[in-house]
Amino acid sequence: MAFQRRRNHYYNRFRFLIPFISSIFGALLLFFALLSFLAPSPNVSDHTRRIPPVQFNSASDKAIGVAHFRVPRNGARSGRDLWTSRNAKFYSGCSNASNKFRKANAITHPNRYLLIATSGGLNQQRTGITDAVVAARILNATLIVPKLDQKSFWKDSSNFSEIFNVDWFISFLSKDVKIIHHLPKRGRKTWNAHSMRVPRKCSERCYQNRVLPVLLKRHAIQLSKFDYRLANKLETDLQKLRCRVNYHALKFTDSIEKMGEKLVHRMRARSMHYIALHLRFEPDMLAFSGCYYGGGEKERRELGKIRRRWKTLHQVSNPEKERRHGKCPLTPEEVGLMLRALGYGQDVHIYVASGEVYGGEETLAPLKALFPNFYSKETIASKQELEKFSSYSSRMAALDFIVCDESDVFVTNNNGNMARILAGRRRYFGHKPTIRPNAKKLYRLFTNRANMTWGAFSSRVRTYQRGFMGEPNEMRPGRGEFHENPSPCICEEAGFHVKSDNSGRRKHDTTRRRDEAATVGDNQNNDDYEPEWPDSEEEEEQVEFQDKDPFNTSVEYEGSNYEEPSLELEEILSD
Repeated sequence: MAFQRRRNHYYNRFRFLIPFISSIFGALLLFFALLSFLAPSPNVSDHTRRIPPVQFNSASDKAIGVAHFRVPRNGARSGRDLWTSRNAKFYSGCSNASNKFRKANAITHPNRYLLIATSGGLNQQRTGITDAVVAARILNATLIVPKLDQKSFWKDSSNFSEIFNVDWFISFLSKDVKIIHHLPKRGRKTWNAHSMRVPRKCSERCYQNRVLPVLLKRHAIQLSKFDYRLANKLETDLQKLRCRVNYHALKFTDSIEKMGEKLVHRMRARSMHYIALHLRFEPDMLAFSGCYYGGGEKERRELGKIRRRWKTLHQVSNPEKERRHGKCPLTPEEVGLMLRALGYGQDVHIYVASGEVYGGEETLAPLKALFPNFYSKETIASKQELEKFSSYSSRMAALDFIVCDESDVFVTNNNGNMARILAGRRRYFGHKPTIRPNAKKLYRLFTNRANMTWGAFSSRVRTYQRGFMGEPNEMRPGRGEFHENPSPCICEEAGFHVKSDNSGRRKHDTTRRRDEAATVGDNQNNDDYEPEWPDSEEEEEQVEFQDKDPFNTSVEYEGSNYEEPSLELEEILSD
């Protein structure tokens, strides 16, 4: 009985609480309903967080508000010389042959003729020409002046003598390799060259085992699609020959040189120093990368249509992941922010080497706001001056090459052929600053910049860019692709000693030449260290596609195929 009274008592107390609890839940439901009504509807076509536009602050860094990301007009304080590399004066190019490197007339065999057909754009063909000279030396053969690619995506009908000074090329290399203009007559007939293709990264032994027997039988062979057909590691004298070809023998024609010098002079007339930027933000580059830049369904549709031209390219399921891993070019605005954070102020003059930029002027506007002194060959030269070049993509690319090479600072936004060749060339000729964005680390900064002050942002940019500024000893000898890091051809002043910096790079005793390190590797130069690549075209295409990654910090060779016949993905992307 007592238990029954106690149960009724608790029931009566709980009965009075029911209306109170119901009213609380009702109020919460009304509150959430109101929130959902007032909140903006999500854009289903845009899943990437948009970064707020850049704001400028007219005062110095001290006037920047804590809650706002504002870019000062005078750039960040870097605490270093912006226009030179530290310790560059202690390094110089050295590519002379050793005493044991015999003269061409002593080693060239009669009735051995090597022809090559290059592939791709100007800079891809340049690597092929350089390696062809070395291949001829390995085979003790006479080299015929290389044939340039006139059928690729670039559709440039120029021959060798219309791009390069052919007489200088032949005479400069006369002690190393015998070079002639055409195949000689065989009686009354011309030699019929046998066409073949060698594997990529073919070593010295590979040429001797695969090519030499055919050459001995046929006497004249043509190596087709000759791009990246020579191993990255060779004995030191052959590496130095590569440097003599690339940095001394390959000169542009007088007309290209004079126009290039005129463009450089006009940049110098505007400012004592200038930056050259290889932007590479064209639609085909972005389509290949599979990255997404916040342009919604329009961007996905336009770039997706271009990407579908290549059957071998898989559809990217997570474009944001590609950017997060540093496999995408920076936007023009991001490049500008990086440069301002490194200390380059708004008054710095920039020369941009680029094709059609995706998004046009709207995409370029933030970069131009950061650097109003913005030029290209089209803006500093008249149409009449460019008329004899404008119909030929390789000649126009040669003009950009000259202006970028002569710049005080070169900035590359991808790791294609032009970027690699210029990086190596600038190392060889005095270690002029060459900036490569550390895209993987910078990505987080760009996406979170709205929550940072400019001081904090610029400090982190400078930290992340250590090792990506073209300084001596950023890359160890023998690492990377040879045309980017020609370490056997760079000598250090005796007695100079570089201490490790905060980035953790090891101490390096420079009392020895870098080429000594390369010499140590000569005895190890075998297929275990530089494997031969596949023979069959099908297998080769698969390897080429796997290696294609123009934004990765690794420096493997590029390659992949177009859906259209005779067009290759690398031909568009690599230059």
